[in-house]
Amino acid sequence: MANKEMKHPGNVPGPFYVTSPDDPDGEGCSACTICYNAAPDFFAEDPDGYAYVAQQPQSDADIALCREQIAACPTNSIGDDG
Repeated sequence: MANKEMKHPGNVPGPFYVTSPDDPDGEGCSACTICYNAAPDFFAEDPDGYAYVAQQPQSDADIALCREQIAACPTNSIGDDG
């Protein structure tokens, strides 16, 4: 489960976020590339390859795409507080 107390510092404000790889519970991003390859308008990678939310989705279709990334994330690092 994503840790809203350990959000990646690159996340833009909003309901979607990615947990920092430094999460002590081990639920941080592992740099698997799935989310930013599947939804590059919303997820980006930092210089070390870890994901963060670069833009919050607005339309129902874009929100659905971002929720698909939550389901696809192998470390459960993507959260949605919306």
